[in-house]
Amino acid sequence: MEDFQPSVRSWHCLRSEAQEYELHTATIRCNIMRADSMTAKARQALVLALLLGAVAAPLARAQTFTVIHNFTGGSDGANPLAGFLIDGTTLYGTASSGGSSRHGVVFAMSESGEQTVLHEFTGKTDGASPEGLLVMDKAGNLYGTTTLGGVSNAGTVFKVTRKGTETVLYSFKGKLDGANPVAGLAIDKAGNLYGTTTKGGSSKDGTVFELAVPKVTGGAWREEVLHSFGEDKDGAIPVAGVTLDASGNLYGTTSAGGTYGYGTVFQMTPSSSGWKESVLHEFELQSDGGVPYAGLVLDSKGDLYGAATDGGAGGASGGGTVFELTHANDDWKFTVLYRLSGWGISGSWRNLLLVSGKIYASTHCDGTHNAGTVYELTDSGTTWTYKPLFVLNGSSDGMFSISNLVADSQGNLYGTTLEGGAHGSGIVFKVTP
Repeated sequence: MEDFQPSVRSWHCLRSEAQEYELHTATIRCNIMRADSMTAKARQALVLALLLGAVAAPLARAQTFTVIHNFTGGSDGANPLAGFLIDGTTLYGTASSGGSSRHGVVFAMSESGEQTVLHEFTGKTDGASPEGLLVMDKAGNLYGTTTLGGVSNAGTVFKVTRKGTETVLYSFKGKLDGANPVAGLAIDKAGNLYGTTTKGGSSKDGTVFELAVPKVTGGAWREEVLHSFGEDKDGAIPVAGVTLDASGNLYGTTSAGGTYGYGTVFQMTPSSSGWKESVLHEFELQSDGGVPYAGLVLDSKGDLYGAATDGGAGGASGGGTVFELTHANDDWKFTVLYRLSGWGISGSWRNLLLVSGKIYASTHCDGTHNAGTVYELTDSGTTWTYKPLFVLNGSSDGMFSISNLVADSQGNLYGTTLEGGAHGSGIVFKVTP
């Protein structure tokens, strides 16, 4: 990632590349070139490497799909790689580029699309290229990560107040402490932050870290690596963040590694002797899918839901899966709930949304126009039924949704697209299911 600046406007969905792509060995090219073969595995897992396949899906138009904001690429930002945190009627998000220095922004937005930019990244010590979700503490402060920038250009963890004051809590050194986080953070009741990095650590395959609240007011936040990936088939290159349960356990996914090389689902358990990592599932890129870029969400029973971005129909065939892990008798059972049509890495890139027994998500570049979809899964008791809520056209209504979805009190869904819209720099959309 050293001195790497993405050219997101040139990313494509290329079927031929997706069909030929061997995720665990191939060198990734999507108009973004890397010189050394060692980084090929890392490139396949970074959100910046958007090599995707596409397949036609039934065209479906929701009763109401509304573009509430077109990113201009100027001071308002451009190319959002995540969706939103919603607080009441306000959406909080990041754009990975744009702003005065073209290194991304943090912003607030009303449900009608009125935007307030809270911070514009300079690309220096304050960070550059925010790609993950934001979290909020009890006081309303926002926390997130940048993939680049900071003292070593290996990314940062930052805080932004509602008034727009930004503070860097930690700058990654790019070594054993981790490097280049692309996901957001989890926050516990005490305000401690938990996240992942895609690189760094003892094997250079990424980390899970904790950033502890200062013990004295104004003191430094303390970073501790809870786990370094890349040893003993424990997984590698976590693109998603971690999810925290009521007992203090952490859950997440890695996009590579494991016995088969296509990623894992893992659990981190705290103890008096430190944190222990356990692999709950190893993806085979068969019917179970593979390469999970999305993280995990918990339901009220403590079951986990997630999405694999590739596979599902055997090998690289299929557009990914939606899966569940249920916990019983100190064991976890992995079940595929639905297999998305598509091929290559065309499936869901961000966390699922669970609402009243339904699952909502977006995909990157399947659909009639190879531009992505917004979809709903409904549990009938024995099977899950797929319903496309909207198929993006790749133009005015956006292209490539690398976004989670959030719902307001009325059930409306909000998300983003990476590209498309009036200026080609992405949009914010609203869908009524």
